[in-house]
Amino acid sequence: MSAYLIVRAEVSEDSRDDFDHWYETEHLPDAIKAFQAQGAERGWSDVTPGVHIALYEFPDLDRARSIASSDAIKALIAEFDRLWDGKVTRTREVIEIKQKL
Repeated sequence: MSAYLIVRAEVSEDSRDDFDHWYETEHLPDAIKAFQAQGAERGWSDVTPGVHIALYEFPDLDRARSIASSDAIKALIAEFDRLWDGKVTRTREVIEIKQKL
C-alpha cells in the first residue's frame, strides 16, 4: 500500500498569506519534483488556526522513508529555513496506509 510523508507547519498569522503563496507556487512543485512523489496535497486546518498540512504520496513505506533522510529533503529544508526560520515551526511524519475503503 501507499505511504505518505506528512509535514505539519504552524504558521504565524502575519506570515500566512506569503507562506501560502510561496508553498503553492514554489515549494510544493519543487518538492514533488525533487521527491519524485506520486502526488501531493496541502491545506489549512479548519480546527487549529495557522496549521498547514502537506501530504506527499509514495508507492510504499520504503520509498517514503528514504525521502525523509534524502539529500533532496535536506536541500528543501535549507531553503525553507532560509525563508521561514522563526516564523514557522514544523514536524514531519511518515505513515503507511494499511486500509483504504
